Amino acid sequence: MPKIKPLDMKLLDLLFEMEKGYVLDFSNRTFGQFFLGELEIDIDDPLFAAEGTSKARRLRNFLAIADTPTCVRALKALWQYRQATLSNQSKDDTVVNAEGRFLTLIQGLESGTPSSDVVRDPFAAVRHVSIDHAAQLKQSLLDIHKLAPQARGYAFEAFLQQLFEASNLQPRAPFRNTGEQIDGSFQYRGNIYLVEAKWVVNPVGAGELHILQGKINEKAAWARGVFISYYGFTDVGLEAFGRKKSLVCISGKDIHDALEKQVPFADVIDRKVRAAAETGLVFVPVSDLF
Repeated sequence: MPKIKPLDMKLLDLLFEMEKGYVLDFSNRTFGQFFLGELEIDIDDPLFAAEGTSKARRLRNFLAIADTPTCVRALKALWQYRQATLSNQSKDDTVVNAEGRFLTLIQGLESGTPSSDVVRDPFAAVRHVSIDHAAQLKQSLLDIHKLAPQARGYAFEAFLQQLFEASNLQPRAPFRNTGEQIDGSFQYRGNIYLVEAKWVVNPVGAGELHILQGKINEKAAWARGVFISYYGFTDVGLEAFGRKKSLVCISGKDIHDALEKQVPFADVIDRKVRAAAETGLVFVPVSDLF
């Protein structure tokens, strides 16, 4: 059973608009359908109505009874529904740092530590990459420099597959949809990230960032993106691209810094996503995050 503290529950009340007994814009019928369809859970079961029959009371009781993995699945599904609703209605999020605070709560549940107890140590990332494996990956990255220009791009994609696999991100090789090329994808914390990877001499500008954002916009509301440019991004391009986007940016220096610190790529994604949620910036260097 998850240990959701009162302060964490207040955040959930705020995020899912539960103060008056409601849950987002669900009716009783659609609330039941959502839990059955998305989670195969009968939220109308009398077991969850012991403290009252309103949608909010049933959800709170469910969170108090269910095991942690089930609670995390339910909260993530509700979050995705919330974000899709905001996007469809073209509304801005009125809750300050909503995504960052929600991800912190989820991280606390998944690690067994309530979010209000999480120590926010900037050097607290778990080192899962062994020294030998990090050295091997660093050498692979250096070897790409020795290749001919055309071969570097393919070698860089293969290297990224190894990097993703080291963090158990279930990577998928490059694939092509009608009229578009995606350099691959991976799955993390229930979200799908589309990947664009570039090994070109010049830093990437706003135009290519907009192209990836356009591909993301054509996918499901919960799709995200990662743009990996070995030679980084132009300051002008990042400024022109703007904020409130669905992707984060990673440079070659970010990768080198993470391997030097033995930081798993999954932890890099966590910090990048949280920084984007809290600041709106799509690119914050790894050296600033760890």
